[in-house]
Amino acid sequence: MTQHRVRAVYMRGGTSRCLCFNAEDLPRPGRERDAILLAALGSPDPYGRQLNGLGGGISSLSKACVIGPPSHPEADVDYTFGQVDVKSPLVHYTGNCGNCSSAIGPFAIDEKLVAAPADGEAVVKIHNTNTKKLIVAHVPVKDGEAAVDGDFELPGVPGKGARIALDFLDPGGAVTGRLLPTGRARDIVDGVEASLVDATNPLVFVRARDVGLTGAESPADVDADLRVSERLEKIRAAAARLMGIAPGPSSPKVAFVAPASAFTSLDGSAYAAADVDVLGRVISMGNCHRAFALTSAMCLAVAAQIEGTIVAECASPARTAGGLPKERRGSVRLGHPSGVLPVAAGVATRDGAPWAERVTVYRTARRLMEGFVRVP
Repeated sequence: MTQHRVRAVYMRGGTSRCLCFNAEDLPRPGRERDAILLAALGSPDPYGRQLNGLGGGISSLSKACVIGPPSHPEADVDYTFGQVDVKSPLVHYTGNCGNCSSAIGPFAIDEKLVAAPADGEAVVKIHNTNTKKLIVAHVPVKDGEAAVDGDFELPGVPGKGARIALDFLDPGGAVTGRLLPTGRARDIVDGVEASLVDATNPLVFVRARDVGLTGAESPADVDADLRVSERLEKIRAAAARLMGIAPGPSSPKVAFVAPASAFTSLDGSAYAAADVDVLGRVISMGNCHRAFALTSAMCLAVAAQIEGTIVAECASPARTAGGLPKERRGSVRLGHPSGVLPVAAGVATRDGAPWAERVTVYRTARRLMEGFVRVP
């Protein structure tokens, strides 16, 4: 046999796609495992297409997930996320992917790694090994398998699907150990005001206007402006040093935000200022995300609840004036390139400092293909 066969499932989770593996089918963490993930997704590819694998040439389509027995006493499964670099022979394990997290519950149910009812809802407790945090997935089940059909519409994904609720518990300090790594809601980073927040993943938030943007730009326009890209990368690298983490290509991420205003999404839909609370764009692996990386959106939702942050400042007057209806308190509607994403965060005070209790998001997922991936 000229190529090895490795069992795998190709899945969409939220607005990302990923190759999912059962841990028992892979070598232990290390160079041999990474070599399999790289070959499976087609990296490194100097042409940026991942033509020789199953990746899609951009960060949201170049991801791997490894699921296995739990190492946490409260979890049903362990889940390790790998961000596979498109052009370099690297797999990054710093931080988690919120979108891929939505595929883990359905994978575990369909692979019979957890018990599930014949119909109804299965609750899958997931231990993310990257962040050492727990995620509780509420997955609709039909005929003993993860349901696909439903009436939930996710911006950035065509059609509708079964809604999966994800509760990210105690998301603060996922990488740095502190919700506010510098202990402050704002810092001066490379000459501009920024908020450094670590919830599910570390983020650097700056005002769009401070880098010459409006916050409503399309990803293509952001990527085409080399001056802006270089400026954001300098801010990201400087912030990483302040946060005490190595500035790898996937962490921390940098996002620019702006007050609510009208915008048009990538599918041509028009949104009014009243439809959103804040506009945001996030840079992922050097490119502007076509939606908004989910862990970044969760971090933004937490930041919106922390007094003094750039995100809280940019939130709409209705929110800051306390005019939200009860059912929306603690939530933020994020306007991103593919539409509007509602995210709910619970932030309290502990020992005189803000503490993130949880973040709740809603996604859909679908099993696309199952079988064997061939690896030279």
